[in-house]
Amino acid sequence: MSDDKSIRVKVIEVTRWAPTLLSFKVTRPDGFKFTAGQFVRLGIHGKDLQYFAQNHETKLITSETQGHEAQDYEEQGYETQGQPIDLDGYVFRAYSVASSPYDEFIEFFSVVIPQGEFTSKVNHIQVGDSLLLNTTPFGYLTLARYQLPLPNDLWLLATGTGLAPFLSILKTIDVWQQYQRIILVYSARTSQELAYQAEIGSIKSIYGDNGAAFVFLPIVTREADYAGEKARIPNLIVSGKLTELVGQKLDKERSHVMLCGNPQMVEDTKEALKSIGLTMNRRGEGNIAVENYW
Repeated sequence: MSDDKSIRVKVIEVTRWAPTLLSFKVTRPDGFKFTAGQFVRLGIHGKDLQYFAQNHETKLITSETQGHEAQDYEEQGYETQGQPIDLDGYVFRAYSVASSPYDEFIEFFSVVIPQGEFTSKVNHIQVGDSLLLNTTPFGYLTLARYQLPLPNDLWLLATGTGLAPFLSILKTIDVWQQYQRIILVYSARTSQELAYQAEIGSIKSIYGDNGAAFVFLPIVTREADYAGEKARIPNLIVSGKLTELVGQKLDKERSHVMLCGNPQMVEDTKEALKSIGLTMNRRGEGNIAVENYW
């Protein structure tokens, strides 16, 4: 993954969902194309951020000073520049694109890890700052990977910022016409971290009118007084409660299942799905698709 042809993009909007959770939009370079579900590489440098220019004594975290980047999360986005850029000092990370392939901007969803070499800087981005974007999209968490079984039910199972590629997929008209049912299961630690609720609530009316039936199940795992579901996704699968909650069965002959989120969730959910007869998708056949770029 060479980043030497990265393009500079500008931050045009920042939304802060929780103290350690934010999304941001950047300008979209002419000719940049990607498939819903793919990820790109974003590069960041403190010198391109207004926060660090205004706080000269703030120490920038480097590869020598960074702490262990939390294993669960760090996902979504890159941006770059058309003319040659000295990449020395830039840190690049993979970010799934959360916006539609047809939007005029590119959107990313990020967790903030205080000692993270990348996200400790992302935490301070403001409108007008710049990032680098590697304009080569990567990844196979796309609908095109499914050939058998034929499309009937699409399950999108996400934790945290793993929601991003599924937002992009749901913002395409094709998915709503291709499937009969779409089930989005989105798990976060707290209700505050359940981002994009309003957008998810209106997504079918915008992109899928007269298309697939849509079920959305939000889950909160670390908030005792949360009124909704609080169990982990793999536990819900094994117990059979997930089928009960969404009113649809996970079926080897009908179900396409995509997983994105922290590595432990992905691994545990894969095993739970296999325990009820579903199989990994290989060479276009099988039920379970996972993105491995963390």
